[in-house]
Amino acid sequence: MLRSFSFVFSLLLLIASSAAAGVVRGTVTDPDGRPAPGARVVVRSAFAAVAETTTDARGRFETTTLPDGPYEVRVILDGFSSDVQRVQSGASMTDLAVRLRVSALTESVVVSAGQTDLPLSQSASTITVLTGTDIAARQIRTPGDALAYVPGLSVARNGTAGTTTSLFTRGGESDFTLVLLDGVRVNFFGGGLDLSQIPLVDVDRVEVVRGPQSAVFGSDAIGGVIQIVSKRQIRDRAEGLIEAGSLGSMRARAGTSGGRNGWQWNAATERWQSDGYTDIAPATKTRVSNDDGTASHVSVGGGWNRDGRTVLGQVQVSRTDHGFPGPYGSNPIAAYTAIDTISRGTNDRTQASADWSEPFGGSGRVRQRTTVAIGDFDSQFVSPYGKSTSGTRRTSVRSQTDAAINARVGVTAGFEALRERGESTFITGLAGTGVPIERWVAGYFAEARLTPSTNWSIAAGLRVEQIRRDALEADPFAFQPRPAFAQETITSANPKLSVAFRVPGSTERRETRLRVSAGTGIRPPDAFEIAFTDNPSLKPERSRSVDGGIQQTLASGRVALDGTVFLNSYDDLIVSVGRSFRNASQFRTDNISNARSRGLELGASARPSRALDIRATYTFLATRILSVDRADGQVPSPYTAGEALIRRPRHQGTISATWTRGRVALFTQAVMRGQVRDIEPSYGAFGGVFTATGFGTVDAGASVRVTRGVEVFGRLENLGDRRYESAYGFPAPGRLAFAGVRLAASR
Repeated sequence: MLRSFSFVFSLLLLIASSAAAGVVRGTVTDPDGRPAPGARVVVRSAFAAVAETTTDARGRFETTTLPDGPYEVRVILDGFSSDVQRVQSGASMTDLAVRLRVSALTESVVVSAGQTDLPLSQSASTITVLTGTDIAARQIRTPGDALAYVPGLSVARNGTAGTTTSLFTRGGESDFTLVLLDGVRVNFFGGGLDLSQIPLVDVDRVEVVRGPQSAVFGSDAIGGVIQIVSKRQIRDRAEGLIEAGSLGSMRARAGTSGGRNGWQWNAATERWQSDGYTDIAPATKTRVSNDDGTASHVSVGGGWNRDGRTVLGQVQVSRTDHGFPGPYGSNPIAAYTAIDTISRGTNDRTQASADWSEPFGGSGRVRQRTTVAIGDFDSQFVSPYGKSTSGTRRTSVRSQTDAAINARVGVTAGFEALRERGESTFITGLAGTGVPIERWVAGYFAEARLTPSTNWSIAAGLRVEQIRRDALEADPFAFQPRPAFAQETITSANPKLSVAFRVPGSTERRETRLRVSAGTGIRPPDAFEIAFTDNPSLKPERSRSVDGGIQQTLASGRVALDGTVFLNSYDDLIVSVGRSFRNASQFRTDNISNARSRGLELGASARPSRALDIRATYTFLATRILSVDRADGQVPSPYTAGEALIRRPRHQGTISATWTRGRVALFTQAVMRGQVRDIEPSYGAFGGVFTATGFGTVDAGASVRVTRGVEVFGRLENLGDRRYESAYGFPAPGRLAFAGVRLAASR
């Protein structure tokens, strides 16, 4: 198959042709005609962004040398939009004059919706982009806090900041969402995810794509993809932040990026610490301890970009340490009577990536891109029962060729090879010592993008995944012995089709866009699912999804409304068989469980003036546990067929507003969540299923620019001092107060 792809690459390269080179330059002004410094300018060919820069203090910009050819120039600045500029790069090109207008929607170039980067306005997938500017304006500290404001996503945190944080996308499981940090996977072996371990430092944007994306990213993208993109600016800048507040919290952060003569760099670091919850536990009436934590993150990157050729590298290192006092809130079966003062977890994460991109032939119509990434994630946990460790090691290589056949057709073809290894103290072999679970994943993908007219955008992709698990020796000493497993290979094909239509007569100030997409996703078994079964042929869990949406802008683009309906089916879910399902499977665990989710996502944003930005979301989610295969009407205990899945609220919504005038900025935001079904916090499903009450919280804050480059800020979280539990049995803190200073310099 690799030989076939090499043949395809060779054909694509023949499209390229030589031509002269030039630059793209111009001036960006605000609605009043004043220079707009700091605006991001992206120059895009028929298939990908080929150059990026920012405007200077006079609103001026100029790209590096580009091959002669047609390009689109897009200007991106929070709260504004502009008409797309179409130019021909070359010696005779004149300066551009771009006038911004106030807009409820901000254009972006997203990298998570397909095989190449794509303007947000042209994507047919359901995407939400959280900008770094908005994250900073609302003083958001963690990915969990940011994602709580995305429709279709539900976040559950076991108490205070730094504790285990789970994410459920459109009713899927907590390991159904693939998370990428600058293009590198951060999920554990098998898709496991704890948002508290992922840094949100010096962020340019967070892209959230809902629906299965295995046609693009392969394994683990069964429910959606989240990509965190770090700042990489050409203009030299440096930023710093110091913050302190409730729970003995302290945070210090610094970041810089810039460039010179085609070279660019970026670096960021953050240190956070907190004493955690120290009040009286509602369940035990004793004081909580062992909830303190620390986190440190360092990121360094750099690269070179000239004439469309790009070489980039990035290294990120994180370490977190947090106590685990156990549940101390709702205690429906009186399972716990004391605080756990011993349990503690430490997590180390190291990842590195290198990316090379090369246009061919001088015309820029063909681009070859290769990415190499490594990740090493280690966890150590100390409990009253002793010390345990677990880890994931992953190496991947991805190579793809992008080609513009003509102005209306673009294609991509390539392959990705991934080697990953999962291990744990509890996964042992013949000698009673640890043995790793190892597998190879090879993905072969192709995607075609068509724009038959200015009103249509179509993308169709397919990825064929070959998953080979290495042989695994037996474990005869386990409580339930595991037999030896021979090497096994599974092949899975995952398609995706998306269509977007711009209703004729629409303008960039008032338009109607329709979109529909359908696709499938897979999640191979994780290390524990493989190690603690007697089933040598566990298959990947699977999803099928279809969604459709409409986006309407009004009032010259100052109001935007968005609505999406979706239907997801989850099949081949891995469950414990038990005696009641012996007629359905002969093994201890098997792919025999099923579930379904359907829902409605609504969003509204308004920018009535340059100073005021208002946004609101609402999600209706109906989930259903379906019967086990070959066991009509039955599901694993303690659940019942037809019941809702746990930790998936039927109703949830958010609203936020920011106001900026001169040196002062204010914000307020609220999250509302209806009641959910949840499991007993000590014994899980074995302890029973209960109803957790809904809640609503309000935050508010302000910042004041004291002088150029110096800003003081403060906020109150849970303004009403509401007592609630995001995860059943784990109380969230009451009212919290934070204050700090932010420093910035640029040129």
